[in-house]
Amino acid sequence: MDRRVLKTRKAIIEAFVGLLEEQDFEQITINEIADRANVNRGTIYLHYADKFDLLEQCIETYLQRLLDACMIESPTTTPVTAKDALLRTFCYLEQHATTYTTLLTKKGIPAFRSKLMTLLVQGVQDQMDACGIQEGMKKEITIQFLASAAVGILEWWIMNSMPYPAEEIVDQLIGLLQLHLNLHAPING
Repeated sequence: MDRRVLKTRKAIIEAFVGLLEEQDFEQITINEIADRANVNRGTIYLHYADKFDLLEQCIETYLQRLLDACMIESPTTTPVTAKDALLRTFCYLEQHATTYTTLLTKKGIPAFRSKLMTLLVQGVQDQMDACGIQEGMKKEITIQFLASAAVGILEWWIMNSMPYPAEEIVDQLIGLLQLHLNLHAPING
């Protein structure tokens, strides 16, 4: 993609997230986004159908960034463990707290939490496929439980202004999750 297009899209998305920090999604107008991004209103429509499309692409962009941050390949041939991936995720969230706090806690955009949950469900399922499940446990229920627990802790941590460092919250989360899975096994990916 052309660098100018990327720069314009980045400016629009950043302006949009900045406005989300200040007001509810329903109140934000395309004109406000254009003013903040320093582009014409028509430029926004060249890239996005409307503010709902902008919201959808914004969510996808930030989820992809989060996913990329947590799944960076190791420079060695050592596979990434679930703990490594979680630590990278929480560290990334710590570094980009304002944006992700806005996307996760704003009442007008529950789609971010829903899509984050979908990503975690897939990650837990992949981990369970690699490691197995405790005998007598239903896979679907275990997957939902573990993913919900992880999202719940992440949400609590963000909404409470990250009261513990990333390393400590991940150690606590891993300790809780290890009751159900062997999370030291490598993630395929």
